[in-house]
Amino acid sequence: MYKILTSMRRLTILVAIHLLQPFLTSAQDALVFQKPSKEILELADYTKAPSVSIDAKAQNMLFMYRNTYKTLEELNQEELKLGGLRINPITNIASATNYIHKLSLRSTTSSSEKLIEGMPENAKISGITWSPNQQKIAFLNTNANSVDLWVIDVASATAKKISKQPLNANTGQAYSWFPNSKSILVKTIPANKAALLDTKNHLPLGPTVSNSAETKSQNRTYQDLLKNPTDELNFERILNAELHILDLDGNDKLFKKGELFVEERISPDGNYILLTTIEKPFSYIVPYNRFPMRTIVYETESGELVKEINFSPLNEVMAKGFMAVKRGKRNIDWRSDKAASLYYVEALDEGNPEKKVAFRDEVFEWVAPFTTPAKSILKTPQRFAGIIWANDSVAIVNDTWYDTRNRKTYLFDPSNTQVNPKVIYDRNYQDLYADPGNFVTEKNKFGRLVLTIKNNVAYLIGEGYTDKGQFPFIDAIDFKTLKTKRLYESTYTTKQENIIDITNIDQLKILVLIQSKNEYPNYFIKSIKKKPTLTQVTNFENPFKSLENVGKELIKYKRKDGIELSGTLYLPAGYDKTKKQKLPLLIWAYPREFKDKNTAGQINTNPNEFTFPNYGSFVYWVTKGYAVLDDAAFPIIGEGDKEPNDNFLSQLTDNAEAAINALDNLGYIDRTKVAVGGHSYGAFMTANLLTHTKLFACGIARSGAYNRTLTPFGFQSEQRNYWEIPSIYNDMSPFMNAEKMKTPMLLVHGEADNNPGTFTLQTERYFQALKGLGAPVRMVLLPKEAHGYVARENILHLLWEQEQFLEKHLKAGN
Repeated sequence: MYKILTSMRRLTILVAIHLLQPFLTSAQDALVFQKPSKEILELADYTKAPSVSIDAKAQNMLFMYRNTYKTLEELNQEELKLGGLRINPITNIASATNYIHKLSLRSTTSSSEKLIEGMPENAKISGITWSPNQQKIAFLNTNANSVDLWVIDVASATAKKISKQPLNANTGQAYSWFPNSKSILVKTIPANKAALLDTKNHLPLGPTVSNSAETKSQNRTYQDLLKNPTDELNFERILNAELHILDLDGNDKLFKKGELFVEERISPDGNYILLTTIEKPFSYIVPYNRFPMRTIVYETESGELVKEINFSPLNEVMAKGFMAVKRGKRNIDWRSDKAASLYYVEALDEGNPEKKVAFRDEVFEWVAPFTTPAKSILKTPQRFAGIIWANDSVAIVNDTWYDTRNRKTYLFDPSNTQVNPKVIYDRNYQDLYADPGNFVTEKNKFGRLVLTIKNNVAYLIGEGYTDKGQFPFIDAIDFKTLKTKRLYESTYTTKQENIIDITNIDQLKILVLIQSKNEYPNYFIKSIKKKPTLTQVTNFENPFKSLENVGKELIKYKRKDGIELSGTLYLPAGYDKTKKQKLPLLIWAYPREFKDKNTAGQINTNPNEFTFPNYGSFVYWVTKGYAVLDDAAFPIIGEGDKEPNDNFLSQLTDNAEAAINALDNLGYIDRTKVAVGGHSYGAFMTANLLTHTKLFACGIARSGAYNRTLTPFGFQSEQRNYWEIPSIYNDMSPFMNAEKMKTPMLLVHGEADNNPGTFTLQTERYFQALKGLGAPVRMVLLPKEAHGYVARENILHLLWEQEQFLEKHLKAGN
């Protein structure tokens, strides 16, 4: 049952009257779950099409069927919240796992799906991976008391369970394929696992005490942390696991006895296994990924220790800023292009972005069996941001710096440190129009992804955003000259084409996803030779037929300071633009920060994208006679020494005013009947707009944070802490300005929000402040929901709440 509060006087009425007059409510409404009107319900209550996984050779497809929504019963499961994890302690897998209930196979050249024989009954499938040779598919199946490992043989379309002991999936993927595709490393529950302590009835032996070492540590506000010694014991017991090596016939070999394993990485040749374990002391202020960790390489065949690679101590103390990293080795992994060679990164500025140094990071290589010291292969002027390996003489590395939004891409020779890396791209990573795309990769003999390179030429797939629209492309770049040649560019103007992959570079065949506003996204194999051919691979139907005649267009307009803005406008089916009936308007938005005006005005949406209504927007309401401006641009800009939040409120107001003026000038809307809404940071935006402007008749704010003093060491893209800029934190906090909020607002929050910063307490305390000050506000807490909402009962009721609220405060007027 919902906990719903209003600021109206208490009334004692029957539920039947509630259903007839839902907003003549008491301080707490005893509502049962409701459903929205027929028009919205038909769109919301649809059957979800399967998602598709295609093998690396684009020969076979796996269709994965999920329910459209979870049920509240599924959310009402046993749950432990420990060290930043949310775990089902009975099944030993993340409690938020989104399960698949059905799998089928299909060749890309066939039109019929093959059901897979031998699948588990009442399947709850997750963790799907193809084997390195693409001939098998492994998956986890969760039953009432455990998680088991199953394997599908693609050729015969048959499945079988191969694990004998329950798996431990509490920290994520519980298994890893060996490169021979015949064996799998699995993480299992020890047979002698200690029972968990009863957290409700277990009496503590003393108080919980934490200390400060007088060292600055500006941590964000994390959720679900350890709180006491009982939590520590349960955390240790829930993560304790054994490692076993299974072959596909189910033969089981114990590899390592119980430890707190959090990461297992097999070398590309399969001869070594890199294991990372958690050690004590644990922390009550940071999540488990910052606990002490030890990383060791073992030999696969014998299980013997080869080398301790790293010990990382408890990491409670970090420098300030998004570019801060821990000291010591990080990003430890195997090179994908070599048999057994590790690489790792170390900060040269001690992880502190405020220190001035010529190089921020250094990359090392360490070849197994590690009898010689690791050698430096690269230094990066900015923070290391990933490597794509190709071979002994070619690799691509990226570095980045948040404060300038800069990203550089380098070509370098990992075997010759005497040759300086060549800068291929040097750009603002928010500049969509200048985005060169992502390098294409392929599987090598080890089944690992490496850079696709032919005759010293590599390939990039770009999203292709321009000021004239979106035109995805494929470029070839010659590493000798660093010149690029365009191999393909989409020419669609009434459809959206996304390039997924190059399936055969020699035959110039690509895998694409094509859609339009009324055509559901489907996969095609496309030949891009002189005479292009297009072969449809999937044929999913549009489940939202009632939206086919809805008007949809990208509109562009300017803020009063000249910044280009845009949004996707939806108008009701049959709306006559010549008669210009004045419609109520709903604006859905999410603010985004930029460091320059040019990138802030770029358009990253395509009006030809399939119209897919969901609870995360207002699109449903176009069927109810509203105009909807979806994904309205709300850039917050801070150029030079200025930070975006230095002028947050004024820019927020300018963005909103520009959108309303643009649609008012078109003659489509009644500007006295405009509502605004948003989720998370969009909810924060909504509360501020209702507090500081008179532009809106009402607003809907979902799962937001409203008191920035509760996130004192930064929020969203803000790196400065509260004590550096108290006036900005206070001015931006709707809670601190609650006395100014006089506009009707619907506050919604998940009862179990686990997102850093958006504790459910934020909405509860904000509501209490508004109620105490007499503001017209309604609060809805969705039971069992986290930051995003997933249960059918909750989502349908949410739509009902929003519909009733808008009908009362917007469409009917005040």
